[in-house]
Amino acid sequence: MSEAIKKRTSAVTPRGLNHLVLNVRDMEESHHFWCDLLGFKQVGELEPRNGKPPAMNMRFYSGVVDDVNHHDIALVERPELPAPPEKWSMVEGACAVNHIAITYPDRESWLEQVQFLEERGVPMNVRVDHGMTHSVYVNDPNGYGVEVLYELPEEVWKHDINGALNYAKRLPPEDLLVDDTDYETDFSPA
Repeated sequence: MSEAIKKRTSAVTPRGLNHLVLNVRDMEESHHFWCDLLGFKQVGELEPRNGKPPAMNMRFYSGVVDDVNHHDIALVERPELPAPPEKWSMVEGACAVNHIAITYPDRESWLEQVQFLEERGVPMNVRVDHGMTHSVYVNDPNGYGVEVLYELPEEVWKHDINGALNYAKRLPPEDLLVDDTDYETDFSPA
């Protein structure tokens, strides 16, 4: 006997995104970016089954440190992809994915990560303090924008989520590692 499933009149609210799969031109170059520069760990890859090679070159990555997670990101090699744009932009360009946001555990680890990326020559596209995050935007070798961020305490933005989403203070390049903890809580348009 099958289980009765409740009929709904609206969609079930999900818990969030489970994982993201990106097509990449060069697996090794992308592996270096996601592992060596952003800190993800490779947890698996497609392997031959029943004597047949996998249908694609695909690797799986997790950002979880102390707990187990099957994967957050997967990469599929597609060498025929067009070259990425010379300069990443959030508002222009032909990439189907605007950007991917990667959260670091806290302010200190985020500052360490941003400094780590800068020291390794990763171009810093823009530094922005949002109402709910402080962020630096970089891009991967395929042109995908990557937002490296830490979340501000809930009490900063929870009272006005829409206002926090609309708030953006762009910082000059020389203030890449400047991070003010006197967080803005009034998101009213100026």
